[in-house]
Amino acid sequence: MNFERLNPLTGDVASSARAMQPADIPAIAEAAQKGFAAWSQQGPNARRAVLIKAAAALESKQTEFVDAMMNEIGATQGWAMFNLMLAASMLREAASITTQIGGEVIPSDKPGCLAMAVREPVGVILGIAPWNAPIILGVRAVATALACGNAVILKASESCPRTHELIVEALAEAGFPEGTVNAVTNAPADAAEVVGALIDHPAVKRINFTGSTAVGKVIARRAAEHLKPCLLELGGKAPLIVLEDADLDEAVKAAAFGAFMNQGQICMSTERLVVVGAVADAFAAKLAEKVKSMATGDPREGKTPLGAVVDMKTVDKVNALIDDAVGKGAQLLSGGKGESVLMQATVVAGVTSEMAIYREESFGPVVAMIRAKDEADAIRIANDSEYGLSAAVFTTNAARGLKVARQIHSGICHVNGPTVHDEAQMPFGGVGASGYGRFGGRAGIDSFTELRWITMETEPGHYPI
Repeated sequence: MNFERLNPLTGDVASSARAMQPADIPAIAEAAQKGFAAWSQQGPNARRAVLIKAAAALESKQTEFVDAMMNEIGATQGWAMFNLMLAASMLREAASITTQIGGEVIPSDKPGCLAMAVREPVGVILGIAPWNAPIILGVRAVATALACGNAVILKASESCPRTHELIVEALAEAGFPEGTVNAVTNAPADAAEVVGALIDHPAVKRINFTGSTAVGKVIARRAAEHLKPCLLELGGKAPLIVLEDADLDEAVKAAAFGAFMNQGQICMSTERLVVVGAVADAFAAKLAEKVKSMATGDPREGKTPLGAVVDMKTVDKVNALIDDAVGKGAQLLSGGKGESVLMQATVVAGVTSEMAIYREESFGPVVAMIRAKDEADAIRIANDSEYGLSAAVFTTNAARGLKVARQIHSGICHVNGPTVHDEAQMPFGGVGASGYGRFGGRAGIDSFTELRWITMETEPGHYPI
């Protein structure tokens, strides 16, 4: 039996995929275990060669990926192309680290004891990927795991099953042993049971999940029943601080990009503009002018920087946040409520801590502007959140910017750059309600290997009994 994903803009069928059930999971997990047995025995350069082929295979499906992302989630061509570029980079980065999964010899107090710390592949890794940056996050869920010698199961998003299936098709073309790379698709109504069956299966050793904090907590609790480690990259409420000595033109460019790229549907999206009072009016005027020039339109026509949001649920949520803020005294600098998935870029000024938009992740094309008294107050406001994924600070004093960055509670912080910034080789992850663990580069190796202590005795033993 299949389920259908509808185009959020037209309502037409965008894709159809198999609606797997919990009963389907054991066979997939067992196939992955067999794939692991073969793949884990291949040397680092053999794994590297396959991953490099996978990057090329991914890029060869450019037209299919762009079409799938436009139709399944309303993405613009630019966002789809960026996804493809970074995802291919992630596979090549994964290929580059196959020979860097090293260990060490540790001095032992025991005479004649050679003590080693050795990293080994774990087994079958479950990667659960979201819809918002589907190629990037689908590939990220499996790339480093594969580089480390694990087999993987990619649990596709119900909102973009075709996009995620294309990833698995590209990996299959690269030449992984049978069973090494697996996909699971399911209808939305079956998600909880299917994911539960995946986490519960004994062959699955670790889980990585990118998505909402609420769902991440559910996954962590289920995994904890089996003492299975998780890597969780969850929600965000990224602050961008603008200090009184900032280059306002640069800050405005970064704020507009960070808040509205992919219609604000990025975990790193700028959700809070924390602006020191001395420059707040000037910044607001420049930002309003910039944002009013950012049109929204049908992504298939390719004429506007903003496309559709993923569904009407997002529209309703953003509208409610705008209503609540305006009702409590906030002002609209640009945009406003939406009537369809083609929402305007919206800036809400005069936001205070009593408003829902101050704390709740919008995950849509709206950003809150909050006035701060001074630098210390700006840092306080930036840290007044349960989330801690990405952040930014703008100042023309580099030393000051670094000092402020060190005081912000987040996994990522950029000085004079946007909150939205990702590179394959960087350690990526958050703190607090934004999750724990790190994807990316050598930092990701820890999440996808077991660190073992192995000794070899080279002299006769001497024991007290």
